[in-house]
Amino acid sequence: MISISASLFPNGITLVSLVAIIIGLIVLWIIVSIPVYLAGKVVTGGRSTFGEAMVATVLGPIVYFIVLAGVRFFLEGLLGGAASTLGYILAFIAWIWVYKRTFRTGWLGGLAIAILAVLVFVIFSLIVNALLGIVVPSVSTGTPLLSLFR
Repeated sequence: MISISASLFPNGITLVSLVAIIIGLIVLWIIVSIPVYLAGKVVTGGRSTFGEAMVATVLGPIVYFIVLAGVRFFLEGLLGGAASTLGYILAFIAWIWVYKRTFRTGWLGGLAIAILAVLVFVIFSLIVNALLGIVVPSVSTGTPLLSLFR
């Protein structure tokens, strides 16, 4: 049986590969924080900061995962498959709560930040793809959205 680290790093994890992974994750974190920052600026009337966006970007998925895993773990025996659906709904609400608390806005403001951040990310990805030919995996040319532009 092959371990995950052996399949990702056949020659073992070296210090250079570990530093490269850490740098890559930090750069990715900064890049995915940009749409959240811009959305936060729009929704809060300009009082959000890039630091707040970075905090929301890192805490949002963590809270989402904890809520989703917790609901499924504790309620799957009682609710069966409905626990997954409930888990996704509660996890999404928890992610909106992270935006709400981080940007000091209401529930609708948190929802607006989430929706606007996705829209900004899609537009940003389309522009980068058009200019540089770099395709963001979640917005590839095989998606139904982009098939409208062929």
